[in-house]
Amino acid sequence: MPVPVATHTSPRAASVTVGVVQQSVAGNDKQANWLSSAEQIRSLAESGCRCILLQELHSTLYFCQTEETHVFDLAEPIKGEGHAFFGQLAAELNIVLITSMFEHRASGLYHNTAVVYDCSAEIAGTYRKMHIPDDPGFYEKFYFTPGDMGFTPIDTSIGKLGVLVCWDQWYPEAARLMAMAGADILFYPTAIGWDRNDSTDEQQRQRDAWQIIQRSHAVANSVPVVVANRTGFEAAPDSTNDAAGIEFWGTSFVAGPQGEILAQASTDQSENLIVTLDLQRTETVKRIWPYFRDRRIDAYNDLSKRWRD
Repeated sequence: MPVPVATHTSPRAASVTVGVVQQSVAGNDKQANWLSSAEQIRSLAESGCRCILLQELHSTLYFCQTEETHVFDLAEPIKGEGHAFFGQLAAELNIVLITSMFEHRASGLYHNTAVVYDCSAEIAGTYRKMHIPDDPGFYEKFYFTPGDMGFTPIDTSIGKLGVLVCWDQWYPEAARLMAMAGADILFYPTAIGWDRNDSTDEQQRQRDAWQIIQRSHAVANSVPVVVANRTGFEAAPDSTNDAAGIEFWGTSFVAGPQGEILAQASTDQSENLIVTLDLQRTETVKRIWPYFRDRRIDAYNDLSKRWRD
């Protein structure tokens, strides 16, 4: 009887150059914002990036600071004008492009959705944000229905991409399930920032926690993590106080499979990041730090509970 031969499924390429676009948004003119993003995407593609990540809800201002029904008019179907614009761009530049949108799925049903293109105008895959926050200035539960697609990586020409969105980044379960399904890289399009009334120390603690938790996902799953956050101040639309609003803290970054920072943007400038990821190193790291081997799956049943009383 022939002896079975062990096989190993590796990423499609030994390395991939990824780009991150960190931008400020001045208004709700989608065409103007798309053209601004496209300029940065073209620049990154010309610099050799094969995969480019845009920030969360990059088409408009971050509208979740208030609860207003007219804001739903900003949403569009998956295959709307944004799809036509970014799909054509991905095909033209022959890149993997990760975009974000306010999805109008059906009457009264809306999602915060990431859309991925793989060197084509056709959609390679989508992800609907699973964890939806509801905090002062971040009233997302008013607008977004929680995702119903689970945590499934999107298969592309550069590998399996575990795309998650903003508030998802605080949940190790989400990153773990993406990694367990074979994600080669985790991506987080994000919109998060400070309240100007917070002390400098509190602002620093918040930003540090935000970065630490995402770097920990890289460490715990031995995969690179790519994060795009918006920057700039966006005033609260319902306030006469000029200081009311969100100061988005930028700091987009790329971390390697041991959580090491490979590149990081500033807090307050629109800028791009370019990093070449060694995808073969993921397997090397997993052989040295075999977390998946040593997981006690027989003892984790309580993780499916809300709380242990």
